[in-house]
Formats: sequence, C-alpha cells, structure tokens
Amino acid sequence: MMKNKGFTLIELLIVIALIAVIAGAVIIALNPARQFASARNSQRWSHLPAILNAIQQNTAENQGTFTCAEGVIPIVATAVSVAGYDICACLVPNYMSSLPFDPSAGSYTSCADYDTGYTIIRDGDTGRVTLTAGSAELGAAISSTQ
Repeated sequence: MMKNKGFTLIELLIVIALIAVIAGAVIIALNPARQFASARNSQRWSHLPAILNAIQQNTAENQGTFTCAEGVIPIVATAVSVAGYDICACLVPNYMSSLPFDPSAGSYTSCADYDTGYTIIRDGDTGRVTLTAGSAELGAAISSTQ
C-alpha cells in the first residue's frame, strides 16, 4: 500500500485561520493609528525647543531684545505669515535653515508662504515666550516656554 504525503485541506485551513487570528491580535495590539499620532506628537515636541532656541539666539545677539522687522513678539499672536505674527523672516536663514511646522496642520515652502500651525505668546509681565502646538493629538498639551 502507498502512503500519500502532504497536508489535507482541513489542516491547511486550520493553519491559515490560526495565522489570521494571531495577525489580527498583533495589529490590534500595535494600534498603528495611535503610533502615528504619537510620532507626530514627538515631532511637535522637537520643533518647539528648536524654534524657541532660535528666538533665544536672536535675543542674545541683540542685547536681550528680540529684534525683527515685525517688532517685538506681541502679547498674543499666532506664528503664521498671513493672519498673525510673521516669525519666519526673523529666524530664517540666520538662526534656522527652514522653519519647522506642525506635521498635521502646518506647511512651509518659504517665508513668503508658510503656516507653522504653532501659536506664540509673550507674557506681558515677565516677557517669557510660550510656543504651543494647538493641533496636538491623543489629548496631549504640547507647549514650551522660554
């Protein structure tokens, strides 16, 4: 009598079903949407100190006063070129090669056409500058003060 070697159809279907269940569990556990949102938040966290460091460099070079064609950072402003305070011309290219922008709400092509998606505010009493990422995800409050 000859023996047939190989797997039966039932055995193959069971293995495929097990692989599908395990793959589904791994995808749910990793939650790619949350991972991407977390990565964008990390990018926002790295942008804020970079912009504030450039502001600090400008301030240090100008004897403690932030110097820009736009004047002193207003008490409340938005770091955009169209509706708010134009911070790009003050920082690019002397202090930064390009202006960082919010990965989901901002854009930058040049100082003539950009929107960082970040808000910059100067405290009227202390003069401290706060930069905030308004479109932070996962309920995070992302801001940095200098």
